[in-house]
Amino acid sequence: MASQATRITPMIEFRNVTKIYDLRPPFEIRRLIERRAPPERTRVAVDNLSMTVRRGERVGVIGRNGAGKTTLLRMLAGVTLPTRGRVRVTGNVASLISLGMGFHPDLSGRENVHLFCALMGYSGRDLITRVGEILEFADIPGSEDIAFKRYSSGMMARVGFSAAVHVTPDVLLLDEVLAVGDHTFQARSLDRVLHLARSCTVVYVSHDLDSMKDLTDRVIWLDKGRMRADGTPDAVVAAYLDDQNSLASESAG
Repeated sequence: MASQATRITPMIEFRNVTKIYDLRPPFEIRRLIERRAPPERTRVAVDNLSMTVRRGERVGVIGRNGAGKTTLLRMLAGVTLPTRGRVRVTGNVASLISLGMGFHPDLSGRENVHLFCALMGYSGRDLITRVGEILEFADIPGSEDIAFKRYSSGMMARVGFSAAVHVTPDVLLLDEVLAVGDHTFQARSLDRVLHLARSCTVVYVSHDLDSMKDLTDRVIWLDKGRMRADGTPDAVVAAYLDDQNSLASESAG
């Protein structure tokens, strides 16, 4: 009976979720440069969104820039909270949204990875082994013991990606991360993500519509923060492309 309940309970649940961003400068800055409060300026990034994702599903999220895709992932990762509604995520989450975010700039790459693994619960020989695997996958020879702040943005992303995909999450969040590094690293990254996706729930945001067919079995189309469609990758991607072509024709006309 318990196992049946586990299967029915969604890994991810959004219930009437709205996220509104305040576009004004921080209050302290406004107080310094303005004598009276400026008019309210807000942007609705996600608008009354409800959805569920079941255990083991691989869900893609598509939409134009500003549709709310990354905001959705940031709420799933706990980086930002909804303005209204409820977001519930079950299990451990590995987030490949801002790669390298949270790494200390004054620690070396090796020290940051060591700390990351310790926080993920590894210890002793397992920790040392995992640190070595992460640095080997990142492929930054000669730079492992240099301060992280001295890394290029590409190196930071490679280390961040490698660290994130060498844990065993219940939920994996991906945001355009397969463009990290050169072609060889991208191919290895895709293989690693596909391996992880076989054993966890995945939410993948990308403008690469072809990759949706490789990585997902369901696609959600967001438009101005609202769900426009939810279905198979072929059907939703086709509808999205038709809409984009129609908009392009209208603009050209």
